[in-house]
Amino acid sequence: MLHLRLIVPSARADEAVEVLEGCPGVTNLVVLPGAAREPRGDVILCDAAREAANEVLGRLKWLETEGSIAAEQVDLSLSRAAEEAIEEAPGDPDDAVVWEHLSQRVYSESRVTWAYLAFLAIATQLAGIAILLDSPILMIGAMVLGPEFGPVAAICFGLLRRRWHLIVTAMRTLVIGFLVAIAITYACAFVSHHWGWFDIGDLTTNEEFQFIVKPDRWSFIVAVLAGAAGVLSITAGKSSALIGVFISVTTVPAAGYVAVAMAVSDWTEVAPAVSQLGLNILGMILAATVTLVVQRKFWPQVGRRSSI
Repeated sequence: MLHLRLIVPSARADEAVEVLEGCPGVTNLVVLPGAAREPRGDVILCDAAREAANEVLGRLKWLETEGSIAAEQVDLSLSRAAEEAIEEAPGDPDDAVVWEHLSQRVYSESRVTWAYLAFLAIATQLAGIAILLDSPILMIGAMVLGPEFGPVAAICFGLLRRRWHLIVTAMRTLVIGFLVAIAITYACAFVSHHWGWFDIGDLTTNEEFQFIVKPDRWSFIVAVLAGAAGVLSITAGKSSALIGVFISVTTVPAAGYVAVAMAVSDWTEVAPAVSQLGLNILGMILAATVTLVVQRKFWPQVGRRSSI
């Protein structure tokens, strides 16, 4: 269930209530006349099944400029009325994509932030250390820490909705993020190499990680599967599944390998690792975009009259 809080101009409160009462899957409707102060108006509270959210938000889109809409996930609802609302709404809650929520999420994750750069730089450095120590456990930790799927999802959503500005912004975030992460890791690896902590031989003895610099059809297939799973995980709110996506692709490991190879001037290993990085990102974008198209066109859900 989603809990909705609407601030509606008093003159249009009856119109909003009529919309809510006419949408399947809406229950626990409460109207507080004149309770809102900024912006002024009536406060309307209700619960809606996830499957009903798109129709509700689509038909009340005018509140974005005339009032306010806020939604939050209800983790626990002990209500027979809520159970009946979920049963009334067609489809399954886990299959429903709340498009407005996805839109806000991808927009927020498409921007370059200090937190994004810090996480990606730390993840890339951990990957570089894992390569030198031949440590699969440390490599998995680096893959989980990487935040790069956010901009990838933003690119896919931009392709779906033809929002070119979002695509450009997310692409810039990906490029800047990896360039900064590789540069920081390269600087640390360069200093460590000249201190004698490792040498070029450490790149040739780590058989566990040779797949990072050997892109092939299996790399692309894994990236495609990961892209589809990643979109399903964020649209259905399955965060544990998203962690599995991070572990399955080699974007961060490839970036770490590039930085370490550059530090020891092993240029023959740089190009394959860059190819691996690009191949994974391309596969994820293609698969995730197709998955969004399928969810929009074919999966059962309420909201076919919404703005999406």
